[in-house]
Amino acid sequence: MQPVQNPAVPTADDSMVLIGGGEFAMGSDRHYPEEAPAHRVALSAFRIDPHPVTNAQFAAFTSATGHVTAAETAPDAADYPGADPALLVPASAVFTPPASPVPLDDAYRWWSHVPGADWRHPRGPESGIEDLADHPVVHIAYADAEAYAAWAGKRLPTEAEWEYAARGGLDGAEYAWGDGLEPGGEHRANVWQGDFPTANDEADGWYWTSPVGSYAPNGYGLYDMIGNVWEWTADWWSAHRADPVHSCCGAAEPRRDPGGGKRLLSVDPAAPLAERRPRKVMKGGSYLCAPNYCRRYRPAARLPQTVDTATCHLGFRCARSAP
Repeated sequence: MQPVQNPAVPTADDSMVLIGGGEFAMGSDRHYPEEAPAHRVALSAFRIDPHPVTNAQFAAFTSATGHVTAAETAPDAADYPGADPALLVPASAVFTPPASPVPLDDAYRWWSHVPGADWRHPRGPESGIEDLADHPVVHIAYADAEAYAAWAGKRLPTEAEWEYAARGGLDGAEYAWGDGLEPGGEHRANVWQGDFPTANDEADGWYWTSPVGSYAPNGYGLYDMIGNVWEWTADWWSAHRADPVHSCCGAAEPRRDPGGGKRLLSVDPAAPLAERRPRKVMKGGSYLCAPNYCRRYRPAARLPQTVDTATCHLGFRCARSAP
């Protein structure tokens, strides 16, 4: 495990952190199949937000622009042929813990489609964010994240940029801080402790989201790259490529500044035709990731998410190309 070159340095550029260009091992061969194969990637320098976008920051955006999120908008019936009209109302997905243990092969046992759930009402219409200004904004669909980034003069990070930043200079480490989940018994991220999805003993102090910066930063000075909320990236979902890149002399080289797959190929081929929607890569895991269910609180971990989906554990942070 060797530090990568060009460590991050803070800049005065809207508090963003400059990540020097370098090379690293992206993905993992030791965990979930979608993370494999591990492969070398080289990146140009870029800047990234030190923490996920907060409720306060997103409120400033909506106040300035009048933006209405996907979760606050009734879906168009034409986009969802055959859907129950009762479901075509402003709504979002909210974690609803079952009363007793359930099989872990059916996420619908702990997810509910909740009318009135949105970024201002993260747990449903009766909830609010008055005391959550410094928590990550959630219930954000991809278009919402993209709109915020454009307003802020930024963009969303690529998957490679996000993972490189999350590693904090530790090439090949399991976590953003090393190879142990809780080194010395210290909680380094907001994740689930206990038997998911029924029992969370909250040993890290939080059941839902936590204020950004509640845990120590990684080696690049970045907070909440692991746990708290999943984060959108700019890349269309695709499998990691196993074929090497070759130079003109035939030598294998790292992929440089990769940008993900193709929109049309990002859909889930196993889904019914009417439900095949394009998917982006999300990274980082969330407060719902647990050792007994979803060990995706690692830089290499990745999952696809349909772009029209918003949930109570999905947010984002922004990036910007370095000059």
